[in-house]
Amino acid sequence: MGTLLWTLGTPPAWKATIVFFNIISAVVAKRHTVFWNSTNTRLTAGDLSVQLNFNDYLDIHCPHYPNEEAVGHGQPETLALYLVGEESFQGCVETRGAIKRWECNTPFAPYGPVRFSEKIQRFTPFSLGFEFLPGRHYYYSSLPTDEGPPLPCMKLRVTVCCAPNPAPLHLPYLSRVLSISLLYLHIYSYSPTPRLPVSLLRSISVTHTLCGECVGMRMHEAGEMGAN
Repeated sequence: MGTLLWTLGTPPAWKATIVFFNIISAVVAKRHTVFWNSTNTRLTAGDLSVQLNFNDYLDIHCPHYPNEEAVGHGQPETLALYLVGEESFQGCVETRGAIKRWECNTPFAPYGPVRFSEKIQRFTPFSLGFEFLPGRHYYYSSLPTDEGPPLPCMKLRVTVCCAPNPAPLHLPYLSRVLSISLLYLHIYSYSPTPRLPVSLLRSISVTHTLCGECVGMRMHEAGEMGAN
């Protein structure tokens, strides 16, 4: 009889791997919170800017009031948030190219302010999700809804880190190249009749740069190995 690879109650290896990577992603990712209302002077001044990495979250908290008495004689703030181009961002105006992301229209939500979360990701499986590119700037601004009072221009600039760099040479490939190079050096240097001239062996040099850190491996004067 065969043996079971896994028993009831024990998750298979592939599921454990997925859970592991989800945990790692959650630990690495950060959440950046913005309270979107007219009392946030950074928003109204137009100088609020945040830099996010992929898998980070931008959490937008809508205007909220515990009860109607907290509003006083005025109206509760209600607004819609848009992703806009840089030109529209300067003036907080709705344009044809603006993308409506969320609408804050529940100022008396019973369990606290309504929160909308934007995950910074290159690809999204959701139709309402937004896909971001590294090294780009994205602009959020809001407009009051018809039901709410007039509001000042509130806006936020999001920068997605970082600009793409040329793909580095992978370390496993480098290791194979170095192993082959060293093998040939050993054969040609110690062979009684080396097939390569010593002057050519002296010129062999391998340098590799990986992820911005220089990993230098150089082999100079290889011909002298045979002479010694």
